[in-house]
Amino acid sequence: MILSDRDIKEFIKLGKIRFEPPIKPDQIGAGSVDLTLSRKFWRFKEDIDLIDLATARFEDLMEEVDVDEITIPPHGMIIGMTAEKVYIDSDLCGWIEGRSRYARLGIAIHSASGFIHPGSYNHQILEISNITPHPIKVRAGMRIVQIVFELTRSKAEKPYRIYGKVARDQ
Repeated sequence: MILSDRDIKEFIKLGKIRFEPPIKPDQIGAGSVDLTLSRKFWRFKEDIDLIDLATARFEDLMEEVDVDEITIPPHGMIIGMTAEKVYIDSDLCGWIEGRSRYARLGIAIHSASGFIHPGSYNHQILEISNITPHPIKVRAGMRIVQIVFELTRSKAEKPYRIYGKVARDQ
């Protein structure tokens, strides 16, 4: 069952959903919560000729930048992160979705990591792609994504904040 705005507000009051820092009331939509971009981005290093997926390591290919705004080159991609750290209880999961107002302008938000595991407690990492032939600028604080919450049938035996391997420390 997808949570409505009423459900989201109730679950926030119950502590089953938390945001750090706390969200503003107008970030809650009819069935989702808008999340904002932080100042932390990763972009491809300039000296890359070929990415061999058999041997590629993220830290060898990407450089971290802490900026208020960043330009995504035509047909390029950056990694961003939400300003909000999101906690969801072990009987909830979530889905990160782009916002249509930005999609219509050529921004695609995730290619593979849209699912938020039950029991997660982390910042959400965003694969932000520019699918246009034009550079696009994004800024920290933009409400670029939304999170949709869904109840699971039962509590997870292995909540992600405890058992997750990759993203639990984000």
